[in-house]
Amino acid sequence: MKISIIGCGYVGLVTGACLAELGHEVLGVDNDLEKVRILQSGGVPIYEPGLETLVGTHRQEGRLKFSSEIREAVEHGQIIFICVNTPPKPDGGVDLSFVEAVSREIARHMTAYRLVVEKSTVPVQTGDWVRRTISENIRPGVEFDVASNPEFLREGTGIRDFLHPDRVVIGASSERATSLLVSLYEPLNAPLLLTDIKSAELIKHSANAFLAVKISFINAVARVCSLSGADIKKVAKGIGLDHRIGMASMEAGIGYGGMCLPKDVKAFIQIAREVGYDFELLEATERINASQRLWPVQVLQQTLGEPLRTRKVAILGLSFKPNTDDLRSAASLDIIAALQAEGARVRAYDPIAMERALKKVPETTMCQDPYQAARDAEALVICTEWQEFRHLDLPRLREEMARPLVVDGRNLFEPARMAELGFEYRCVGRPILPASPRSRTASAT
Repeated sequence: MKISIIGCGYVGLVTGACLAELGHEVLGVDNDLEKVRILQSGGVPIYEPGLETLVGTHRQEGRLKFSSEIREAVEHGQIIFICVNTPPKPDGGVDLSFVEAVSREIARHMTAYRLVVEKSTVPVQTGDWVRRTISENIRPGVEFDVASNPEFLREGTGIRDFLHPDRVVIGASSERATSLLVSLYEPLNAPLLLTDIKSAELIKHSANAFLAVKISFINAVARVCSLSGADIKKVAKGIGLDHRIGMASMEAGIGYGGMCLPKDVKAFIQIAREVGYDFELLEATERINASQRLWPVQVLQQTLGEPLRTRKVAILGLSFKPNTDDLRSAASLDIIAALQAEGARVRAYDPIAMERALKKVPETTMCQDPYQAARDAEALVICTEWQEFRHLDLPRLREEMARPLVVDGRNLFEPARMAELGFEYRCVGRPILPASPRSRTASAT
């Protein structure tokens, strides 16, 4: 099947590469000429495990091509996916100007039937608006359909999520559109949920909003654990073993970030407001998440004393999650900004995201490895749960630090083990254990 993808950002590029992997002929289109040049030359403009190999393989075999012309996309694909950016407005609503512009251009170039599919995350009722925009700009007598096929890709695992999905949601208003999309995804052998367009649109926002609620809930419980002496790991397991709740996203930490969850929660609050509902639960979710992000700074203030002027602090992990270089809404940036506002001197290490991070926090010293970042530091904050951090040489890390204070925003280690090694270990929602005097003495000698 011939498929066109308009918008070669994270969603568009992963979607296009994976559809090519399924055997379809895919044309990706983007108005960023530099991005198109990189893709045409065999590179990829973003970091995603396995994506460069997948794009390169199918580009060489001719199943994946790239262009900057929407006209070519309309001529090529019987199915046209809209994967353009939908940035937030100041009020939290969704800016659909890119969707509108692309819909208008698709209509102007359409000469035969095409199925136009919303892949970008959009508010409920956007499908009606896209249909109206196309109808106002299309040539008389040319048929088309609009459908919604929301994406559920997680950065860092996008290819796996596409090729092995929990479900594929298809929202369409005609049998022709439904049949085309069912055929497209048939090779995945995945559960299909066939709905109307509005329901499909709302599924995406609702799923992300519920995930955000779950994350903020367990983080709020973790704060109660800290104050009462309980252990969030045990509490979360006890909650998660209830089959009605489950263990997924029950890890306490320093909150959610990235582009999707923060933007989609704000958008859903605004969507609800526009139809007459005050979504107080999501407003509380946002407040909890904002507070949780700065928890490490509060711990440092309590432990090292205020202000943190001239204090040396190491940061491990800059991206909002592991296996990506995405810094959008990354907790690390808020933490670094707060530390530097108090005069702290910050050194940082991340396996992938340091080059991008330096543009956002230029006064931060980027280091070649975790141990260089920790050298002479009076505290170390773990912001991202990169796998390599789970396998740190902890005795070496302790020796590098001026004071072995570790504030673990991702609960990577066992408090008893860290105390035994002589660390002052602070993690999210778990009891504080005193560092072993023997280890402290060994460290001093």
